[in-house]
Amino acid sequence: MKLVFSKSDLNKAVGIVMKAVPTRTTMNILECILIDATTNVIKFTGNDMELGIETIVEGEIIEKGKVAIDAKLFSEIVRKLPDSEITITTDANYTSLITCEKSKFNIAGKSGDDFSYLPIIEKDKMITISQFNLREIINQTIFSTAPNDNNKMMTGELFEVSDNILKVVGLDGHRIAIRNFNLEGRADDVKVVVPGKTLQEISKILSTDAENMVNVYFTNNHILFEFDNTTVVSRLIEGEYFKINQMLSSDYGTKVVINKKEFIDSIDRANLLIKEGEKKPIIINITDGSLEVNVNSAIGTLNEDIDIEKEGKDLMIGFNPKFLLDALRVIDDETVDIYLVNPKAPCFIRDKEQSYIYLILPVNFTA
Repeated sequence: MKLVFSKSDLNKAVGIVMKAVPTRTTMNILECILIDATTNVIKFTGNDMELGIETIVEGEIIEKGKVAIDAKLFSEIVRKLPDSEITITTDANYTSLITCEKSKFNIAGKSGDDFSYLPIIEKDKMITISQFNLREIINQTIFSTAPNDNNKMMTGELFEVSDNILKVVGLDGHRIAIRNFNLEGRADDVKVVVPGKTLQEISKILSTDAENMVNVYFTNNHILFEFDNTTVVSRLIEGEYFKINQMLSSDYGTKVVINKKEFIDSIDRANLLIKEGEKKPIIINITDGSLEVNVNSAIGTLNEDIDIEKEGKDLMIGFNPKFLLDALRVIDDETVDIYLVNPKAPCFIRDKEQSYIYLILPVNFTA
């Protein structure tokens, strides 16, 4: 096999498929990137058996072939080579010679036949959405999933399509993030749970251009994303997702309209007095025309007033500041509407159309 690439094309392709290469595995072949140039295109593949990514790479095929190369080493070599033409030549023993200007690397490879290709997915149910919008929806909800949890459902996100509306939900037991998005074009009804890891990796390689689309296909066991020259396949999380509607309420005793940036800045300042790992809440005191942010820690105290529009009764309530910041930072609106019931009940941050809903549980505090 003999292939020629530009540094930028090669580097981009390696960066994409590396996201599906496991950091630790008992199967050495999965620590590799598969380079397949047996047809008229060059394909790179990474696959950890839960998440698989394949991308077509711009390059010249001088001699066809395929090889599996250690992903971490190959990635580092490509990244540190000069910005010039890179040639990869593989011999009968799968040893790969990587040359660029005056640099020559000889590294051991493995037979590409031993590599696990991506599963063939039946393209049945699907939706089409812009890469920009999918990326935004993931980033506006993924922080509410649990990174590691005994309940696997909390490590994934619900993708539910009904009547051309995509609902994406993440929760971790302390908060819920929901995005509702109106789809255009084909949108088959589905209800699946997608691993959070898959969505985090997808969001890193999706385009920020609103014109570029992604086709998303669903089966009972897999989700498939197709965009640009890249294919991503992931297993789904099996089981029934939580009954979200039972957790949502439109009742409230207090409604606050507040400038988002002023609220974020105030919470950020309060955070200066909370040590990392210290479970110290910020206390919010809502009265007519004013929301007071308070923190009282071993380091010091802060009291800060923010002008608000208030409807309903006065209220004092405590929150984990991180949970408030995570939600506020992904909202695009200049002002946000916050709905509260009492100091023990969750608060809701949502817009009038309910395109986004953030539920945050309060924490106990001593006034």
